[in-house]
Amino acid sequence: MLIIPAIDLKEGKCVRLRQGRADDGKVYADDPVEVARRWAGEGARYLHVVDLDGAFQGRPVHAAVIERIAAALDIPVEIGGGLRETGHVRAMLDAGVDRAIVGTRAACSPESIGLMADEFGERLAVGIDARDGMVQVKGWVETTGMRAADLAAKVVEMGVKTIICTDTATDGMLSGVNVDAVDEICARVACRVIASGGVHSADDVQALKDLARGNLEGIIVGKALYEGSVTLTSLTAAAEA
Repeated sequence: MLIIPAIDLKEGKCVRLRQGRADDGKVYADDPVEVARRWAGEGARYLHVVDLDGAFQGRPVHAAVIERIAAALDIPVEIGGGLRETGHVRAMLDAGVDRAIVGTRAACSPESIGLMADEFGERLAVGIDARDGMVQVKGWVETTGMRAADLAAKVVEMGVKTIICTDTATDGMLSGVNVDAVDEICARVACRVIASGGVHSADDVQALKDLARGNLEGIIVGKALYEGSVTLTSLTAAAEA
């Protein structure tokens, strides 16, 4: 499995939020490009970037920063947050990112994802953010009545090849991954799945490996790396053991 460092952008800075709450975060760096170079230098093979302001406002806000990050690295970058329209996705891909992640659009209008999947193919991913198994949208401020696993199955029917599932209750909490939630998603779909939320040690990586789900491709890690409670090297070693 890939260990994928996360960079969350808010007001031009690299931050981490607790459970996605805009009023409960911490700034870790003023220059996200330097942070991106750091993770690439430490051996990351993929980078996950979230435009938090974009997620809350419903449109890309950090396009210029994201373009600079993509241009600075030799590894691929995926971006999510505020990509509610097809034009938003197209603009991000044109800016040099490898993959664009659609979340709210997929939850609110899953039927429209088929057209996006036809146009963007492997470069489109769907982000499914859930709390207690129920999908959350618009920067996690609204909870829908749809189960995450049901949405996963639906967007895969529409042609989506990659799903990124985030457990919002554990995200930024360093409390451990919601293994059961990841397992439920992996069991419902045959596409690639990337897990996110709560990773704080190599034990979390091992717990996900123990699921033995062949479609679980990677794990996104954020706060644990920034707090220094674990290293990218140790997590990568656990993933490749």
